[in-house]
Amino acid sequence: MLVDLGFADRARVDAAVEAARASGRPPERVLVEQDAITEDQLARAIGERYGLDHLDLTVFPIDMGAANLIDSSAAKRYEAVPVAFTDDKRGLIVAMADPANVLAVDDIAMLTRLDVRPAVASREDVATLVARLDRFGDSVREAVDEEVAEDDAEVVELHESADDAPIVKLVNSIIAQAAERGASDIHFEPDGRELRVRFRIDGVLSVSTTIPSRMVAGVVSRTKIMAELDIAEKRVPQDGRVGLTVDGRHVDIRVVTLPSVHGESIVMRILDKESVRIDLDKLGMQDHERQRFVHGFSQSHGAVLVTGPTGSGKSTTLYAALQQLNTPEKNIITIEDPVEYQLEGITQVQTNPKAGLSFATGLRSMMRADPDIIMVGEIRDGETAQIAIESALTGHLVLSTLHTNDAPTAITRLIEMGIEPFLVASAIDCVVAQRLARTLCPTCKKRTLVPVDVLRANGFANVKYDLEAYEPVGCGRCGGMGYKGRLGLYEVMVVSEAIRRLVLARAPADEIAEVAAREGMRRLRDDGFEKVKAGLTSLAEVARVAGTA
Repeated sequence: MLVDLGFADRARVDAAVEAARASGRPPERVLVEQDAITEDQLARAIGERYGLDHLDLTVFPIDMGAANLIDSSAAKRYEAVPVAFTDDKRGLIVAMADPANVLAVDDIAMLTRLDVRPAVASREDVATLVARLDRFGDSVREAVDEEVAEDDAEVVELHESADDAPIVKLVNSIIAQAAERGASDIHFEPDGRELRVRFRIDGVLSVSTTIPSRMVAGVVSRTKIMAELDIAEKRVPQDGRVGLTVDGRHVDIRVVTLPSVHGESIVMRILDKESVRIDLDKLGMQDHERQRFVHGFSQSHGAVLVTGPTGSGKSTTLYAALQQLNTPEKNIITIEDPVEYQLEGITQVQTNPKAGLSFATGLRSMMRADPDIIMVGEIRDGETAQIAIESALTGHLVLSTLHTNDAPTAITRLIEMGIEPFLVASAIDCVVAQRLARTLCPTCKKRTLVPVDVLRANGFANVKYDLEAYEPVGCGRCGGMGYKGRLGLYEVMVVSEAIRRLVLARAPADEIAEVAAREGMRRLRDDGFEKVKAGLTSLAEVARVAGTA
């Protein structure tokens, strides 16, 4: 059916069938994973195969009365959601990722006591709709009806309440929805009356819901209890951790509280190990940058630095490099703050400043543990930098991160930290600067023509022609944002002999950048421009994350 509809050629399908036999997976899932077909094309083919209607849930008007006839946990389990009633109101149209699942059809018919008419929708659309079936409104109403008071007696009681207590259900539903939508952070922000809840999705904050004033104290206390923080202490910042299971996968959450003039503000950082792409092939590096980076970390000794602001994916890039280097004959030790993702076969050390285990002390001890490869979570001070550089010069491969705006500035930053230029010139082999840009939603992105004067105004001075590109629109699949997911923009500088001479002469970063560019380094914005031309992201997004100058 996929071949007949023109979605894939016969040779590709035959190859997928062979691969599926070897791996024990359905051939159509192999094709989706290989990006040979989209989830939507697969759904259309399944509809044709079974003679069922295909629904595009991004445009189909969803009847929320029908959708709420089954709870979200059942919808997730069946990968099916009721989307409308039939004309006679005796039946239910159910969007299903797998209409061959007769058990799901029977169960939904029993739950709703209505005749079920299956229709086909893409797995992606069904998952997005299920995520919308959150119970914020119900949780909030239920909690308000319970008249949760703000006094200390209620707060203490909250600690001992059952799991189905309204406040507990509300906090759990917020965390669950954040994880489902791929949020990296949840912000609880008081304004003196209500508590605003915002999610950071693909690096951008958006308002999710608002919690009424009478529930604020209960929600704050419940969050602090989960992270084992002191609920009575409201004057100083606190931080803690909590591990949860959301939809069968383990999620770690870091919790930070901050006292503000309107009350306590809370930020929850979600570390979903299953969602992170610790794979060099999926980071978004183009061949040119990837070859330079792989050559850098394939040396037997020396230092490779990854730079960029907080939240730009530096750790993920280093983890991807470690995954390639991780073989039984190598001893790899990391020191991190915190250890965000645990990798098999690697010794990972967590810093503990209260116990005296800092990056510098941990790194000094690691040198006596016979390592081949060392990863330092972050070079924050001169002492850590000195030990890391010396380690790179004594036969070890050192990977680390640094906070600078671009690759050439990393060299001058180390010298400013007090490291002698001859040590920096000898030790550093490769510096990667990176940013994360949002990718355009493939469903709704719209073709546009960017005039040459607009390109030049955004800093692309060498452009001579108008650019055919895409711009964001917004649809149901991307939550109206126009973007879905992120990819990296990279600048990879290889430290050549010419650059080593500049380092020894204490040359400024601008001069180093000029020489590096002549030797083939593509600047962050130029890499972004290539990805705009490829239709992966927009010019506005590249300007936002990489600047316009």
